[in-house]
Amino acid sequence: MTASTADGSGPQRRSRRNFAGSRPVMDDVAKLARVSKQTVSRVLNDHPAVRPETREAVLEAMRTLGYRPSRSARSLASGRSGMLGVISFDAARFGPASILTAINRAAQEAGYLVSSIALDTASRDTVVRALDRLSAEGAEGVIAIAPQRPVGAALAEAGLDRPMVVLENDPGQGPPRVTADSTAGARAATEHLLGLGHATVWHLAGPHGWTSAELRAASWRATLEAAGARVHEPLFGDWSADSGYALGRRLAERPEVTAVFASNDQMALGVLRAFHEAGRRVPDEVSVVGYDDIPEAAHFLPPLTTVRTDFAEIGTRSLRLLLDRIDGDTTARAASVVPVELVVRHSTGPAPAR
Repeated sequence: MTASTADGSGPQRRSRRNFAGSRPVMDDVAKLARVSKQTVSRVLNDHPAVRPETREAVLEAMRTLGYRPSRSARSLASGRSGMLGVISFDAARFGPASILTAINRAAQEAGYLVSSIALDTASRDTVVRALDRLSAEGAEGVIAIAPQRPVGAALAEAGLDRPMVVLENDPGQGPPRVTADSTAGARAATEHLLGLGHATVWHLAGPHGWTSAELRAASWRATLEAAGARVHEPLFGDWSADSGYALGRRLAERPEVTAVFASNDQMALGVLRAFHEAGRRVPDEVSVVGYDDIPEAAHFLPPLTTVRTDFAEIGTRSLRLLLDRIDGDTTARAASVVPVELVVRHSTGPAPAR
């Protein structure tokens, strides 16, 4: 049954061809529902001051005409763009790409569009230009996937005039931050290897300036020192399997190396190949632990023991935090740390007998 409007009449079904143009507009809905354009706008924005019968009349007119309100129309009516901005660095890597996917999914569920900018350099000027562009596009807030420490500093100094959340950077002063617990993850990986009887653990670190790499290296070192184990200086890679392979070849030449902790799974993959080519059996002679738990990690030969990072939770949590800030809720914590989990597979085993 069709609901009546304020004057007691209901919208009459008409063909869309009876209205000017091929696509119905808000004026067409108002004429068919016999209400004002302002009433249609109130219905679109779910205003509480619209009577139920009037609301139903407007909705029926929309259905009859096949009217679909544009985002720009909603923005003009509500004063909000319904768009969020995301800045990312090294977006092709598994972690940042997974976080971005989660942000897009959570934003869509919340009724927002996402405008993403991928930057190749971490200079302050590029960061400021990206923020200026997102501001000009009307972004209500910005999420920055900023794994490099200088980027976090640039974001904190940028003075963005709208809410911002920073991911994968060291918690501190500035915008709210969401990050995985790299300190706990590196500790778990190192303690796992020491618990298997290895005298010490060698470390393949990520590149200088990357917050997660620095936190993992510092935690690895602290865990060894707390256990009274010898600390060898870490070898620095660039997150790639190629760098892991090159550094792994150097480690494979040293018979005293029985345990290796790599700061990500791709470098661990290169290490596994290097030891295989050198005839060093994993895990009988050497144990290897990675970090991130990429989907392929369970299919390495042997399947890789690694630290699982919940990138989807990082993205989802950052989106919720940003929306809270947009809605004026400033009570949320300035730093949110997502727990990690050690996943034990077949690349680690007891230290070889000497």
